[in-house]
Amino acid sequence: MNNTMIFGHRGYPARFPENSLEGFRYAIDNNIDGLEFDVHLTKDNVPVVIHDETVTRTTDGVGYIKDMDLSDVKKFKLRNGEKIPTLEELLRIVEHKEIFLNLELKTNKIKYENIEWIVTKLIDQFHIINPIIYSSFNLKSLKNLKLINKNAQCCYLTSRKISNPTQFMQKHDLSALHLSYSDQTIMNNERVWTVDSSFRMYNLLRKNVSGIITNNFTKASRIRKLIS
Repeated sequence: MNNTMIFGHRGYPARFPENSLEGFRYAIDNNIDGLEFDVHLTKDNVPVVIHDETVTRTTDGVGYIKDMDLSDVKKFKLRNGEKIPTLEELLRIVEHKEIFLNLELKTNKIKYENIEWIVTKLIDQFHIINPIIYSSFNLKSLKNLKLINKNAQCCYLTSRKISNPTQFMQKHDLSALHLSYSDQTIMNNERVWTVDSSFRMYNLLRKNVSGIITNNFTKASRIRKLIS
């Protein structure tokens, strides 16, 4: 039996705009295992779901999230006409649902003050069935999360090779590593991003890695079903 979990990378970008509520809803309605998404803070400290530090690439606007209040951010539209979602809006559609959430804190370029506290306190207001999986390229953010919640599932994102991944996870109190490659020594504690080719999906699913993060979860699901 294949136990690899399939996470929709920013929802379902193969069909819908990345990090859009439309994409998230479709993925949920079609039985995805988990959703991966990105969080930044607006100038007035509202967590919003968008990948880049700016709105420029994914919307009809220009500028940095950190320099805008939420009211400014909500003026811009994704290509499907939706506005940039807040974390609260996403949590409302996943509340009470049997789905895993991988929340990436985008703190590797901009150090949003108190983002870890703001995000965790917001999540506490919702009934989320499964524990949140937090990931970041910034180890300090993950350490901050652990100070707020010692039981938080924290996962370090990296594309660089880690010579002794088990020791690294123990040293930094990590639950898993989110890697751009597969490390066979920690297959039960790794999720691999971003896996989009059929060949790579097949190989990683055959290895039974803990999880894959993909732009096309429906294709990954079909391949998993074939080899199960």
